Amino acid sequence: MHTVSPIPDFDDDSKVQQYMQDRRVIGYDPLVQPALLRHDITSTTKAKKTIASARYSSCPHPRRPGRPAARRRRALLHTLSRAGYRKPRTTVGWKGLINDPDIDGSFKINKGLRMARQLLCDLTDLGVPVGSELLDTISPQYIADLISWGAIGARTTESQLHRELASGVSFPIGFKNGTDGSVTVAIDAMHSASNPHAFMGVTEQGLAAIVKTRGNKDVHVILRGGTKGPNFASEHVRKAAEDIEKKGMTNSDGGAPFASIMVDCSRKPPNPPGFFGEYD
Repeated sequence: MHTVSPIPDFDDDSKVQQYMQDRRVIGYDPLVQPALLRHDITSTTKAKKTIASARYSSCPHPRRPGRPAARRRRALLHTLSRAGYRKPRTTVGWKGLINDPDIDGSFKINKGLRMARQLLCDLTDLGVPVGSELLDTISPQYIADLISWGAIGARTTESQLHRELASGVSFPIGFKNGTDGSVTVAIDAMHSASNPHAFMGVTEQGLAAIVKTRGNKDVHVILRGGTKGPNFASEHVRKAAEDIEKKGMTNSDGGAPFASIMVDCSRKPPNPPGFFGEYD
């Protein structure tokens, strides 16, 4: 049987104060300043070129194709390494390298941030651009300069906080469709993130601030399936493109409408053989 806490004596000023603030907070540990960490762990010139070319042009180091189909796709494929330093959990569990680098519940987040940044620097210096899912508005200050592409997960695509964050990052962002397979929430997120926002965040010095953004036009939908099954077939892609066009999603400079669509090929059930054949 669940035990209900007794009602405190609110005539006692000291007990009232205990219920006003930090009732369930154990403590606060200092967090390293983003600018300090970025100063300590810097990226090389080669790494910067890797990151920039992956954001704005074709893959900097394409492998030699082995068959005609690969030759046709080489100009279209853009290869990045997925780096998941924060892991969203349905309930509880290990939240990733940044949150608990020693995997022992010690939560040495400063150590995790340092390890994550160093690894990103090493990867990009090797010529490997990196993509990552964004889970909060603070950690990007530590690693966003090393990321070439970002994603907002299915459970957070509807989050106003994540749409605001996406409006200010310097790289392309993909919004995954909802867990039920609905693309509408992702299209709404694209529209939101492409517009200017003002929200609470932190500066490179780690100070609380009002962040003002221009809006991010480099946004797209990620088809990742849902509870009703996969949605990567050509008809699903066509329908998503039509829905985007119906929304009147056009760039403010009068350019082409947002028609970028990505398919998450890692989702279950496994993709059938010849999946890419539909799009040759």
